[in-house]
Amino acid sequence: MRIAPSILAADLADLAGALRVCEQGGAQLVHVDVMDGHFVPNLTIGIPVVEALARRTELPLDVHLMVANPEHLLEPYIEAGAARVAVHWEATTHLHGVLGRIRTAGAEAGVAINPATPVEVLTDVLPALDFVLLMSVNPGFAGQSFIPTSVARTRRLKNLIEAGGYPVTIEVDGGVSLANIRELAAAGGQDFVVGSALFRSPDPVATIRELLARGSSGNGG
Repeated sequence: MRIAPSILAADLADLAGALRVCEQGGAQLVHVDVMDGHFVPNLTIGIPVVEALARRTELPLDVHLMVANPEHLLEPYIEAGAARVAVHWEATTHLHGVLGRIRTAGAEAGVAINPATPVEVLTDVLPALDFVLLMSVNPGFAGQSFIPTSVARTRRLKNLIEAGGYPVTIEVDGGVSLANIRELAAAGGQDFVVGSALFRSPDPVATIRELLARGSSGNGG
C-alpha cells in the first residue's frame, strides 16, 4: 500500500517543506489536486506549480484533474511532470480516448468517480485503466468528513476488478485518516490520499509512518 499526501492541504507558502515531509515520512506518491472553478467551485494548482514540484522531488506526482473537459489539459500536465493522471468519469464524454492519450503521453491513466457514481459504470473501461480514484468525499473542498459508505464501495470495486482479472489499483481520496485507513485497506484500497489528517497533525512525518503501519496491517502487509 502507498500513502499519497495531498499537497493542497500543506502550507502553500512552503511546498518544498511539504515535499520534505513526504519524503521523510516514507510517502510513495505526492497527490496534486487541480480544480478549475467549473467542475468544482475552487481554483487550485496549475501547470507551473506542477513543474516546480517535479524539480524538487523524485516522488511520482499523482495529478487529479477536477476539471471540465480534461482532454484539453492532459499533455501539458504530463509534460510538466505528472506521473499519474486521473480524470473524472463525470467530466468527459470520450473517456476511453482520453485514457489512451494519457498512456501515450507516458503517464499512468486513472478515472476518478464521485461518491454518488456507482462503481459499476467503470465495467467497460477497466481494461484501459491503471488505477481508479475513488472519492470518499464530494470533490472540491479540503477537510470534509469521510463518507462511511465508501468502505462498501471500495469492496464492490475490488470485486469488480478481480472478477475481470485486471491489474487496476484502487486509490481512495477524501477524509482518509488513522481512524479508517485499516478498514479501507481491508476492503481493497491500495493507495490513500491523505490531506488534512496529515498536514494538520502535530507531527506529519510520524503520521505518514503510522498511516503506513495501520494500512499495511489492514491489507495483510
